[in-house]
Amino acid sequence: MQLSIHPEVADALASGRPVVALESTIISHGLPRPDNLRVAREIEDSVREGGAVPATIAVVDGVPCIGLDDAALDRVANDDSVVKVSVRDLGTLVARHGNGATTVAATSHLAALAGVRVFATGGLGGVHRGARDTWDESADLTTLAVTPVTVVCAGVKSILDVPATLERLETLNIPVLGYRTDRFPGFYYLADAGYALDWTVESPEAVADVLRARDALECRGGVLVVNPVAPDEELDRAVHDEVLAAGLAAADAAGVRGKDVTPFLLDYFHTATDGRSLAVNVALVRSNAVLAARIAVALAG
Repeated sequence: MQLSIHPEVADALASGRPVVALESTIISHGLPRPDNLRVAREIEDSVREGGAVPATIAVVDGVPCIGLDDAALDRVANDDSVVKVSVRDLGTLVARHGNGATTVAATSHLAALAGVRVFATGGLGGVHRGARDTWDESADLTTLAVTPVTVVCAGVKSILDVPATLERLETLNIPVLGYRTDRFPGFYYLADAGYALDWTVESPEAVADVLRARDALECRGGVLVVNPVAPDEELDRAVHDEVLAAGLAAADAAGVRGKDVTPFLLDYFHTATDGRSLAVNVALVRSNAVLAARIAVALAG
């Protein structure tokens, strides 16, 4: 299977210049139309601002694409045939010549195949609440355990069982580095989800040093760099907790399960906060994109 690598991305990879992978599920399922296309371009601009080349990843007409042109980006944002695709779905979707927006897991997998080592997103998946009964755990974790990609995010989604997710990250040997913080942030707009971190890094260069040391030690798998939302952009905690509880109850009442929960709750937050959550979401993803770019620059240097 041949990957379709955008010429700008291919040139950067061939010349050793920094590249940052970006997921496409946030475009198709995480943001409302028509804001999603504009925000997708803004996130790519943020990668460029940090000094790297953006590579938004998706499957278009059965072809895994590493970097999208304007027409493909528009299609991912607006075509109703685009499905949310994880690693387990890639082979089936490609064989059927379908269109797919890649999750963190699928984006990481395809990025690694293309030789892209740094990836920026919003929040990581993890262990779901009630997993003791349902065994519901995101493929993001097991994929990152075996995929040599550094994921820059704002923590794991606060709809999850956060302490259980942190335990799984430890079990899977996935290091978690707090970027200028010793507290684990919560995606859905909190700078501190209530849990301490073992390791803190103060600069992109410090992250690059960790990655080089891991290479020398032949440590397999990826690294998680958690970058908290800026204090002045954080959603009020009381509002966050109230909306999250109501959103979880609404999802349960509607029978929403599995991979459909995240887009449901993103839309619920957007409506319940009169768009405030969308602004925070966009701000933190753009911040992660800039940081990921600077890490990629440091690693390339």
